[in-house]
Amino acid sequence: MCCLFGLMDYKGSLSAYEKSRIINVLARACEVRGIDATGIAYNSGGSLRIYKRPLPAHKMRFRIPDDTKVVMGHTRMTTQGSEKKNRNNHPFDGNTGRTAFALAHNGILHNDRILRHSLDLPKTRIQTDSYVAVQLLEQTKALELNSLKDMAEQVEGSFVFTVLDGQDHLYFVKGENPMCIYRYPRTGLILYASTDTILKGALRTLNLPLEPPEELRLNWGETCCIAPDGSVERGTFRVRHTPFLWRPYVFPQVEPDRGYVQSLMDMAGIFGHTRQDVAQMLEDGLMPEEIEEYFYCGVF
Repeated sequence: MCCLFGLMDYKGSLSAYEKSRIINVLARACEVRGIDATGIAYNSGGSLRIYKRPLPAHKMRFRIPDDTKVVMGHTRMTTQGSEKKNRNNHPFDGNTGRTAFALAHNGILHNDRILRHSLDLPKTRIQTDSYVAVQLLEQTKALELNSLKDMAEQVEGSFVFTVLDGQDHLYFVKGENPMCIYRYPRTGLILYASTDTILKGALRTLNLPLEPPEELRLNWGETCCIAPDGSVERGTFRVRHTPFLWRPYVFPQVEPDRGYVQSLMDMAGIFGHTRQDVAQMLEDGLMPEEIEEYFYCGVF
C-alpha cells in the first residue's frame, strides 16, 4: 500500500516556495499509505533529478527549484526489496536512449521474475518488483502511450504507474488501484494523489485560493499523457486480470512481517474491512500481500 502524489504547474503560476509547500503537505498526507521511504522526481536545469530516502515524509524537507514545473512523488510501504537500500525505493530512473524518465508504482506485481527470465532482461541489484516496468520501457526504446500500453499488458498484478520524462510529460497508467487527479484550468495547476481522501485532506491543510477543480478521471485500462502545456492525450490497454482467488502465483510461505500486518490492520477501514477481518484472513492462510491485493480487487 504505497501512495503516489504530485503536481504540474503548466502555466508557471506558482513560486518555488508555493510548490515546495504543496509537495511537502501532499507527501505528509500520503504517509497513511506508507512511511518506509519517500521520494520525488522533477526536472531542473535541463536535467531529470530524483531525490529519495528511506525516511517517512514528515522527516523529509523538499525544496522545489523555481524552474521546476512538474513534481512526481511516492511514499512507500515495503513489500519487496529492503527500503534501507535506497536503490529499491521509488521513483526509479530509466532511459530509452532518447529520453530519461522516472517511474513510480503503487501496487504489487507478481510476474516480475518471470518477465526478467523470459525476456532476458538485464540483471539488476534492484530487488523491487516495480523495477521490471522500467526495464520493459527501456526495452521498447520509446516513452509514449504505445510503449506504456505494451508494458501494462505484460505485467500482472495491481498497479497504477506514474512516469515523468525529461521534457515534463507526465504519464499515468491506471490499473485497478485508485488514483485521483484534480485540474484547475484557470490557475494552470494539476494536483494528484492515490485517493481522493488524501488529496482533499491535503487541500484542506493547504487552503489554497483555487477555483473548484475539474476531476480528470481515469478508468481501469486507461493511460494518459499530460503535456507541458496541460493538454491531455489518452490511450487504452488490454486488462489482464484473473480473479484474485484463482491467481496462479503463490507467495513464499514465510513468517508475516508484523509491521506490514499492522499497517494492513490500520488501513482496513478505508477498504470497508475491520482489523478482525485481517486477522481472520491471516488465520485462513492468506499472506499479507494477498490481503492487500484482495482489498484493491474488491474495492477498486
